[in-house]
Amino acid sequence: MHLISGLFISLLVGGTRASWLDFGIPHSNATVDVRVFNVGNASLAKEAHTIYSPILPGHEDALFPMYSFLVEHNNSGKRLMFDLGMRKDPLNLAPSVAIFASSGVLQLEEPKDITELLQGGGISLSSIDAVIWSHAHFDHIGDMSKFPNTTELIIGAETDTAIYPNSPNATLQASDLAGRKVTKIDFSAANLTFSDLKAIDYFGDGSFYLLNTPGHLPGHMTALARVTPTSFIALGGDTFHHVGEARPRPQFQQNFPCPADLLEEAKTSISTDYFWSPRSTEGAFDMPSRAQQLLAISDLPDSFYADPVTSQVSLEKLATFDADPDILVLIAHDISLRSSMPYYPAYLNDWKGNNFKERTVWSFVEKTNPASVFTPITNRTG
Repeated sequence: MHLISGLFISLLVGGTRASWLDFGIPHSNATVDVRVFNVGNASLAKEAHTIYSPILPGHEDALFPMYSFLVEHNNSGKRLMFDLGMRKDPLNLAPSVAIFASSGVLQLEEPKDITELLQGGGISLSSIDAVIWSHAHFDHIGDMSKFPNTTELIIGAETDTAIYPNSPNATLQASDLAGRKVTKIDFSAANLTFSDLKAIDYFGDGSFYLLNTPGHLPGHMTALARVTPTSFIALGGDTFHHVGEARPRPQFQQNFPCPADLLEEAKTSISTDYFWSPRSTEGAFDMPSRAQQLLAISDLPDSFYADPVTSQVSLEKLATFDADPDILVLIAHDISLRSSMPYYPAYLNDWKGNNFKERTVWSFVEKTNPASVFTPITNRTG
């Protein structure tokens, strides 16, 4: 098995893989529509180190949007929500997580609730057949009590469903689960595998798959949405939090060469005191010769990744999608896209036709982009 996986990775790096078909994704003409909401923007004061490393001076705060995805199945008309973002009243979370807000560590910018955004956009809550949590962290579960009991909740089988106050340290409350059907996805029964990720065909027609991506939190899963017969959107949850944890990589750079202006900008927007590549020189970072991602998953004792080693393996697998021209990977907190994401009511289906991926995948190295965390703040103004 290890030999087969190694050969597969070698083929990817060698550039011989031609299309999404080589991941083992079956043919299908069935599709879903995908639209995205930014439920709100948040910051964690002095907590960036819990997410990725290295943390350069002046970048100690973690800034992030919270994306929620509306998925509509074209054959049946069924509607799913993939992640809900955070509820707008975080003090009403379970005490073990509400403390982030009460202590001032967590701050919300113009907080909203996904239910308000849906209704404001003409989507009735009763039309949502199911909510899928990528995992049960507070910034993904929203406030399920606002959805009618007819809305099913779908979670990973390993999700901790302990309830406060029965379990004093629990992060969930009765209102998160009570009165509705809760379905646990058991990937041990999966008979499909894409890029070594176990997959379950949710609708049974190849339009929408749930993928097992463990490590960040027990029960963490992602999704693969077929938006045209030959193009896909991977909803990555918190497999990684910053695209610099996945980029660059050799196959990614081969398929998505960095634009010349950003290559030039990266020479100074990426500090050679903290990052290096074979053709870099002091004070001038060389992106094309960089063969590994810029940032690493945090493995500190207070990391938000429950199992950093397993998380890294899941990230490596999802990164093969990120390097593929047929798959757009959207993680839940990609701040590099906050200003360029086409939000609801726009559809994301035509991302490939309008070159959205080519236009945005390198934006994280732009000096003015909030995802640019690769040079000390003091050096930028000095």
